[in-house]
Amino acid sequence: MTTTFPHLLQKHAAERPGAPALREKEYGIWQTWSWQEVAQEVRHFACGLKTLGFTRGNNLALISDNRPHVYMGFVAVQSLGGVPIPLYQDAVAAEMVFVLQDADISYAFAENQEQVDKLLEIRESVPGIQHIIYDDPRGLRHYDQPGLISTAELIARGAQWDAANPGAWETGLSQVQPDDVSVILYTSGTTGKPKGVCQTHASFAQSAMGGVQVDGLNADDNVISYLPPAWVGDHLFSLAQWLVAGFTINCPESAATVSIDLREIGPTYYFAPPRIFEGMLTSVSIRMEDAAAPKRWLFERCMQLARRVGSDILDGKPVGFMDRMLYRLGDFAIYGPLRNVMGLSHIRVAYTAGAAIGPDLFRFFRSIGINLKQLYGQTETCAYVCIQHNGQVKLHTVGQAAPGIELKLADNGEVLVRGVSVLKEYYKRPDATAEAIDEQGFFHTGDAGVIDADGHLRIIDRAKDVGKTNAGAMFAPNYIENKLKFFSHIKEAVCFGH
Repeated sequence: MTTTFPHLLQKHAAERPGAPALREKEYGIWQTWSWQEVAQEVRHFACGLKTLGFTRGNNLALISDNRPHVYMGFVAVQSLGGVPIPLYQDAVAAEMVFVLQDADISYAFAENQEQVDKLLEIRESVPGIQHIIYDDPRGLRHYDQPGLISTAELIARGAQWDAANPGAWETGLSQVQPDDVSVILYTSGTTGKPKGVCQTHASFAQSAMGGVQVDGLNADDNVISYLPPAWVGDHLFSLAQWLVAGFTINCPESAATVSIDLREIGPTYYFAPPRIFEGMLTSVSIRMEDAAAPKRWLFERCMQLARRVGSDILDGKPVGFMDRMLYRLGDFAIYGPLRNVMGLSHIRVAYTAGAAIGPDLFRFFRSIGINLKQLYGQTETCAYVCIQHNGQVKLHTVGQAAPGIELKLADNGEVLVRGVSVLKEYYKRPDATAEAIDEQGFFHTGDAGVIDADGHLRIIDRAKDVGKTNAGAMFAPNYIENKLKFFSHIKEAVCFGH
């Protein structure tokens, strides 16, 4: 499948105009946009940008929590041949300056007064920001700085411009190509200045399609979008897969209400970093400590059974009749209520990525019937390199090469990636692009790993930190240090090769 995100939106709007595309909880009530309504707002959003002088090749920064107009804004900018650049909404003004200057930003979308204030503060030293579009008008009534306009006013203007210029937006849309840059996602910059990763419509769409094929994602699925829009994981799960699979994305009321909204929505497809799953398990453990003795006894007996056979039942492996019956009773008494409390009752597939997940934590969720799997990737690979297939999940690996991806290991054990998800280039950094992608088109991930007999990749550590013994075997100091620190008489450990 080779297409663009604006064209995918038009396709869903034509084929399923009344189906729910987007939901947002506001004032305690879930508001719903159909695919037709989303397509209409995106069109008028784009036309409104044209009235401000936005043209093909311009960049637009987005600073916001997960809001419907953020996801519509991505597609509106893309439909004009522009490039959206999301920034982390919790960054202070000074942390945003480099990206806004590096990306030559003169147009910005801000969620609310807090984000508008940051941009106005930055504009005193970076005068290039001419237009600031704000979504939530609360607190902004008396702001009279030049270039401020609300989303509602922008869309109204766009509707007027569209009516006065019939066919103009379609003409612009026809020029958007799959190999055009669809988004620039900036790296964290932990080892230097952040780099802008340029990804195309084709790379993200094909990465999304691979996930859709492996997990059977479809229009009936439900996702809750709560992770930062500037993170590559959210861009894959909440924008690319949304437009490829055509499921419904749900924006929570606020960061504080995510767990409540999760239970109300009951998503069928869920993605979270390990810390979220750790928090869920911690809350369950605390509740059980406060429970009555008979309930604690029942919980422990059921969990012993789950640890023994739960993952095998989930993977469809042979399990004895008696164990199956006991597990079914445990599901009625303990596992089912547990999934319900965590908001994971309807989960068909869940993913974790972004950091290594502890095997005990991974085993717990799979043992109670949640199809939790690991994903491996980076910003430079659309968060998509390896994927775990149903029935082939291993605790210590990140799965096999995803569809359309070729994996190999360098002599020093570094993981090299070639295929559909690899970045087009680093923005204005040909030197960094040449350093990261070799002559054969392989992207150098910087991670060291090993590939087992089944083709599953296990990440060991960062490649620069991995050493070799005299016999040539690789070892990861970080892995050995962590093992040593688990001993009660060892407070700190450092491991290095000789």
